[in-house]
Amino acid sequence: MAAFNVTQDMTQFRVVHPLDDVAEKKCSNDGLGKIRMTRTVRVALRILRGYLVVMTLMLGYHVLDLAGIFTKLH
Repeated sequence: MAAFNVTQDMTQFRVVHPLDDVAEKKCSNDGLGKIRMTRTVRVALRILRGYLVVMTLMLGYHVLDLAGIFTKLH
């Protein structure tokens, strides 16, 4: 029964759920220019884009293979 022996000098905090809280003012991006990318970042993003394209093509091939599209062509 330790809950009955709470001292008065403890600080209490009120917890508010984010959906019940007052909305904050959003930051504006007006007046911001383009971010300058270095050559390394540009190359890394192109490699990532190529990787995602290849993975998407492989997924499409796998789905079509499971659907039996390629066995009907032979």
